[in-house]
Amino acid sequence: MAIPSFVDRVTVHVTAGRGGHGCASVHREKFKPLGGPDGGNGGDGGSVILRVDPDTTTLVDYHRSSHRTATNGAQGKGDHQAGSNGDSVVLPVPDGTVISTADGVVLADLVGPGAEFVAAQGGKGGLGNAALASSSRKAPGFALLGEDGEERTLVLELKVVADIGLVGFPSAGKSSLIASISRARPKIADYPFTTLIPNLGVVAAGENIITVADVPGLIEGASEGRGLGYDFLRHVERCAALVHVIDCATYEPGRDPLSDLDTIEAELSAHGGLEDRPRLVALNKIDVPDAREIAEMVQAELEGRGLRVFPISTASHEGLEALKFAMAEIVVKRRAEQEKPDTTRIVIRPQVQGGPEFKVKQLPDGEGWLVQGDKPERWVKQTDFANAEATGYLADRLNRLGVEKELLERGALAGDAVVIGDGPNAIVFDFAPEVQAGAEILARRGEDHRLEEDRPAAQRRRLKDEEYHARRSGETKSDLSEYGHGWIEDEVDLSPAEARRAAEKAEKLARKEARELALQKELDQNG
Repeated sequence: MAIPSFVDRVTVHVTAGRGGHGCASVHREKFKPLGGPDGGNGGDGGSVILRVDPDTTTLVDYHRSSHRTATNGAQGKGDHQAGSNGDSVVLPVPDGTVISTADGVVLADLVGPGAEFVAAQGGKGGLGNAALASSSRKAPGFALLGEDGEERTLVLELKVVADIGLVGFPSAGKSSLIASISRARPKIADYPFTTLIPNLGVVAAGENIITVADVPGLIEGASEGRGLGYDFLRHVERCAALVHVIDCATYEPGRDPLSDLDTIEAELSAHGGLEDRPRLVALNKIDVPDAREIAEMVQAELEGRGLRVFPISTASHEGLEALKFAMAEIVVKRRAEQEKPDTTRIVIRPQVQGGPEFKVKQLPDGEGWLVQGDKPERWVKQTDFANAEATGYLADRLNRLGVEKELLERGALAGDAVVIGDGPNAIVFDFAPEVQAGAEILARRGEDHRLEEDRPAAQRRRLKDEEYHARRSGETKSDLSEYGHGWIEDEVDLSPAEARRAAEKAEKLARKEARELALQKELDQNG
């Protein structure tokens, strides 16, 4: 099957790159056994961007290849090395491309060179354990996973950006007119529907430059799907004015300039959105004697309807200059009335901000509870459930967000099934309120809040310290030599280095006591 050279409507499937995973690493260096976490963050995935390119005039490239994918972000590494970001894919589109969803919701209307729209946002890279370290979690043994990039199906529809649109019956002379007033070279033949695609021509009228679009011919019933022109009427929606090209030399029975004009106007009304456009009427082929007489007969009636009428001949170029300057006059006036569009910023249907960050609802038949929200669902995707510490970190985040409190307020009981997210990425767990199952407990490295409890060894050590200070303040110095003597190993909560320093201190204290006793004895003998 032959692929057409001009395509003005396509469906594309875009997939952004996935973010790289964070790295869980501990710094290792000679004489530094506890170097701390140094895992880097993962790189962000590449995005898919649609950008207006003045050199692109058709969507045929996406008709041939409708799937476009950006690259993934790289995984983080040790020594605080972040992964590289994925490369974004920039897809050039013609000026005037309308982007919508498969359901018909318009997302963006790209007009002007350089205007762009992010069709699919790349996934964020996961945080490494260096970024997850805190005062209560000094050495996390886990990292976050990278997020998946967006995947969307979009409909691209081209609406040609032209100043003047030529409309009329097939073989009325629209292609001949645009070829006569510009350097466009459309196909011209003596049979209907010669023009199968819109043609653009650049017309110079004095110091003014305008663009003219030739739309495939319309016939009666085009609004119901007959003919070709109705599918291309979208290309004149942006035009400042419409020019009715009427064939005054047609030999088809039942046709005349007035009925042709009424038929085309009826089809334009059925299409909608063109009621406010100024109209010009070009009575074509007046180089034929009978056609000139017909044009003279209907000109007065058309002018009585408030229309500007121009008898023309594309063969002899009669009347073309007057028509060109009339078209330029309308375009210049329209440009002066319109503000220059800002192509550097596009705001399309902004999402409502604020409100609760998640919502909880009960599943049908009391089968459990469903938790929905951007944050909980993102956190689930970032969690490596093969790592118990990462799972505990997720539980901590959900508790801080208030998920457990909300479940209790809605009547959830221990053992109820709780589902977070929809679809294949959803997770299900049993609800266990008030259970401290955080990352600080499960981590192999880092802090554990159980160390803050009063253990028996700590209590015995505190009692020994109190006895020592009591003897030091009220008893003789000889009692100080008992500090550290008689302790068993499990009663001392000291590292080997601290225990060695304590023993050396006790030995120095004993030698000092012996010297003082010898000196006192000598003084007593001499006294």
